[in-house]
Amino acid sequence: MNQEKIGKFIAKLRKEQDLTQEELAEKLGVSAKSVSRWENGVSLVK
Repeated sequence: MNQEKIGKFIAKLRKEQDLTQEELAEKLGVSAKSVSRWENGVSLVK
């Protein structure tokens, strides 16, 4: 999978769980900016 596909997959799963990027970030112990970057395919490491 490339970064773009992974990002879309993360966003899909997050939305299915009715979570905001901020809520997901809090659960994972990362920043909301990191979640946004993942979903946009900018970065997969943080």
